[in-house]
Parts: sequence; C-alpha cells; structure tokens
Amino acid sequence: MQFIVAFAKKLPIVPIGLFILGIVIGLLFGYVIAPVEFVDATPSYLRADLQEDYLRMAIDSYRVNPDPNLAVQRWQNLGSGAQPAFDGIRANPQTIDPAAISAYDGVIRKFLETGGGQPPVDTGSGSSLIKMITLAVGALVLLGVLGYGGWYLYRLLGKRGSGKVTSVMQAAEISRHAEKTNFEQLGLAPPITQTMTTYVLGDDLYDESFSIDTQAGEFMGEYGVGVSEAIGVGEPKKVTALEIWLFDKNDIKTATKVIMSQHAFNDPGIRARLEPKGELVQVEPQAQILLETATLQLLATVVDLEYGKGPLPADSHFERITLELAIWPRQNQ
Repeated sequence: MQFIVAFAKKLPIVPIGLFILGIVIGLLFGYVIAPVEFVDATPSYLRADLQEDYLRMAIDSYRVNPDPNLAVQRWQNLGSGAQPAFDGIRANPQTIDPAAISAYDGVIRKFLETGGGQPPVDTGSGSSLIKMITLAVGALVLLGVLGYGGWYLYRLLGKRGSGKVTSVMQAAEISRHAEKTNFEQLGLAPPITQTMTTYVLGDDLYDESFSIDTQAGEFMGEYGVGVSEAIGVGEPKKVTALEIWLFDKNDIKTATKVIMSQHAFNDPGIRARLEPKGELVQVEPQAQILLETATLQLLATVVDLEYGKGPLPADSHFERITLELAIWPRQNQ
C-alpha cells in the first residue's frame, strides 16, 4: 500500500490532467460544438467575388499550362457560378490578357458543345467505420501532443531560476518596445495596418506573415518577411538577406523585394542567386523600401540594424534587424 502511495506521488499530475482535459475539450468541440459535416469542398461554395478570383487564376494558369482537361476541371469546380464569374472577367479583364480569356473560352465552349458530363464523384470506397477510427486515433494523437505541449510549457514556466531567453523571445521583446511611426504627424493618412517585426540571430525559422483586412473585416491580402539567404556554415544560420513580400487578392503577381547585407549586395554570386526572387536592395539604417501591387502599397522601414561579428566577412550577416511594415491602399494612377 505504501508503495502505491509513493508511486502516485511521483506521477506528473499536471501533464496527465492537461492531457485528459485536452481529450474532453477535443471530443466536445469535435462532436458537439463544431462537428465536421463535409470535407474537400469545391470553390462553388465560395462567395461570388472569390469565385471570380479563382477563375482568374485558372485562366492565367491555362495561359502558362494549356491543359484542356485541367481547364475544364477547374470550370466544373465552380458549378453554377462558373458562367457568371466568367462573364464578370470578360466585362472587366483587369490584368488578364484578353487573348488568354478568349483561349480559355474556346476550350470551355468546345467542352460544352460536345456535351461533356461532370467528372465522376468519389463517393468514398473505404468503410465509414475505418474513417471514424482513423479520425479518432488522429484526434487522440493531436490531443496527446497538445497535452505534452502544455506540460512542457508548465515546466518551462516553472524554471524561474534558469533565466534562459531565446532569440524568438528577444525579437518579440524588441518589436514590442519599438516605437511606431506616427504617419498622421507627417501629413500622411493612417495605414490600414502597421506592424513591427524583428529578426535576431538564432531564429533560423524566422518567417512572419500578416493579414490585410478592411475595417469591415474584408480580406484584402497578406504581407510578410522571412529569411531569403544565409552565408557560411554551422548553426545558427548567418542570415545575409531577407525577403519582403506583398500579396494583393486583386493582383496576379506577388510583389517581392530582397533586402541584403552590404557584403551580399556586393557579392556577384549571391546577387545571381537572389535576383530571380525580386528587386535587390542594400539594407541601411532608416532606409525605406516600397512595394506596390494593383491596389496596395507596403512601406518597409529599417528601424534598427546591427551586423554580426565573427570570422565571416564584415557586414555580411545580421545580428539583429527590426522592420516597420505599413500598408496603405494604392491611389489611382
């Protein structure tokens, strides 16, 4: 009896409790609060404007890869919304080549004139019981991972005396205390969104992305910054270039610029590797980089910059760099 009591005292009560709580919450959420009704939905469930965006991408894809079967499949994915979406594109092509629209129209007309039927629908050959078991096992594994994550977090918070601060934590703290630009004091309209982001040496997975939404909650696009090129060998990575990008839902192409260390900018080999990614810019303190799409503008400001030290060439990799990313709607030209 004493052995059982002693063994029970050694059990990790907190992680076990978190694991059981995770299972209960997961089951309630999966079967009561938000049960899954269907999967693999087609674009026919999208709003009309998003269906039009989908068809624009399908037409542009057909221009690059003229596969009639793929073109027809994407048309059929829209169901009854295909024709209204195509009529909208034909009335307002925007950046799409009219020749590409005509070519896509020809393929669809030929398909419709031949009386092509809908592609076969996969009703699922597996047993529903097997699917349920697979889903349950997957849910248990996920909940187990979440429970372990909670336990690890608990242990991490419990190590009050370690004082260990990761590069990600340093970056978040620097961004939090960085002062944002008051554009209204400069006579400019306030941006739609304004973000501070920081890379610190040691954050090998640095890759930040942010959504652009109107005040009414309408999605306009995304923007972000991530590692583009490293130099040297060993860990942590010695980042010598970052990639800033801006995605506009109303534009086919994503605007991209690569900001480079002084050494990388003057190195022909590194330049040759990075030129396909976008315009190359040498980073400097307080420098401003402008990206533009059909309806959006992104102004990136280098708020803080410090190069790393060591055996690598001078000014070749970043020890720390803080960027301010601000988004405005692009004025009509």
